Order: sequence, then C-alpha cells, then structure tokens
Amino acid sequence: MSVPLSPLALSSLVTTLRSAGCVFAEDEADLIAATAAGPVELAAMVERRVVGHPLEHVLGWAEFSGLRIAVDPGVFVPRRRTEFLIRQAARLAPSPAVVVDLCCGSGALGAALAAALEGVELHAADVEPAAVRCARRNVGDLGRVYEGDLFAPLPGALCGRVDVLLANVPYVPTDDVALLPAEARVHEPLVALDGGGDGLDVMRRVAAEAPRWLAPGGSLLVETSERQAERAAEVVGGSGLVARVVTSDTLYATVVIGTRPFPGRGVLSSSAGRA
Repeated sequence: MSVPLSPLALSSLVTTLRSAGCVFAEDEADLIAATAAGPVELAAMVERRVVGHPLEHVLGWAEFSGLRIAVDPGVFVPRRRTEFLIRQAARLAPSPAVVVDLCCGSGALGAALAAALEGVELHAADVEPAAVRCARRNVGDLGRVYEGDLFAPLPGALCGRVDVLLANVPYVPTDDVALLPAEARVHEPLVALDGGGDGLDVMRRVAAEAPRWLAPGGSLLVETSERQAERAAEVVGGSGLVARVVTSDTLYATVVIGTRPFPGRGVLSSSAGRA
C-alpha cells in the first residue's frame, strides 16, 4: 500500500510536518506516503500526526530489532534503546530457553527475542487489554500472551523454570510524568510510564517475585535510567539475585541484570559494564 506523490506534493507534506514540529519530516513523509492505502487515508494520517499522535500510532507499526511490530493507538510504543536489552538477553539465553515478557505492551520484546533464538518457549503478560490484543497479533504462534498484573496470570508450572525474564517496567517517577513529551504523556497508557514516587515501585514488585520464577542461572533484565541505575541494582540485588548494570552509550540505554545463583554459589555482587 502506498500513495504516489509528485515532488511538489511531497514537498508540501514535508513542510506541513516540519511546521508541526516533526524533526525528521522528510523521513516521516516517506513513511506515511508508503503506508497509506489512498489519498483519504493519507490526509487522515497527516492530520493525526500534525495534532501530536506518535508516528508509530499513525503508521500502525514500529520497527524494533529488525521486526515490524504492530502498535495500536493507546499502546506503549517500543523504544529503539530497548533493543540493547534484547541483545543482552540473547547473550544470556540458553538453547532452548523459557522466556517470560512482563509488562509486554505490544509484545515487541518477547517477539524480538523469540525471533533471535531457536527453541524459545515464550510467555508474555500485560495488565492493559489493548496491549494484550496487540501483543497477541505480534507474538502469534511464537508463544502465549496473558492478561493480568505482572506474574499473576502466568501458569504456575513456570515457577523455577524461567531462563530469561524480560520486564520492561515503567520507571518514570510520578512527578516527572508531566515533563514527558506530549506524544508519550497524552497518547500512551499511564500505567506503562508511571513508576511511582522514585520510579522503581513496579521494579520492586518484579524483583521481589523473580527468584521463585527464575531457573538457577536464569536472569531478570529491566531497563532503567542512568540516574536510577545504582538504586535499581540495589533493589534487584536485595531480592537475592546477583545484580549488575550494563549500558550502551550509542543507544543511551541502561539495563540492570539480576541472575539467580546456582545452589551453593550465592555470593552477591554488583558490577557495571558498557556495550
């Protein structure tokens, strides 16, 4: 599907998007024209973008880890920086691997990791019904998606079997939510952004339960901000996991990894690294 535009029409579209504050107006114009089914849909998409809807909601998809992920209105948009978390998870995962994607949103993380590995048993969960519907489309036959709060909807048989626990929890402190760009603050679900007073409330809940779900040697991976990293590592380490922080200067990403020790090897430590 695409709408062919004359050079003059394309230039006009770029000008319209740039006037609305779109920094990458040329790229966005190309994507919108390539996605629209016809002139009517093109006009509607441009109008939505001009009034501030995220580009990914306008297009109906986001590119993530080489995949085209469906993203419906009202669903959290996967960030490119989170690809760093997936790379770390792929390095840690055994083969075959049992993978759980909590706070899965569109299901992008679980789908990306399952696509990168062989023999993945994937389970994903989110509390938002719209996210669950979207995730089921993206995960498809790769795994199962459940609706519910954190671990609550997961099958009990997963306890002690999870090799990789992805938890893209909200980590924006409540008082900072109002400072987010309108694209996120207005058009993405608050539950996917607001991490409580210090931004770590949901992370605490995940870390507290993670050890009983992880297999020995299994790892929890959570994204956080650079300024929260030290405290986040303390939270993860305090649950009985061996915690470390890894960062990517290229993607401006910070990930805390907590690994369940094998029996008899439970000396806790924290370390940091860059990738």
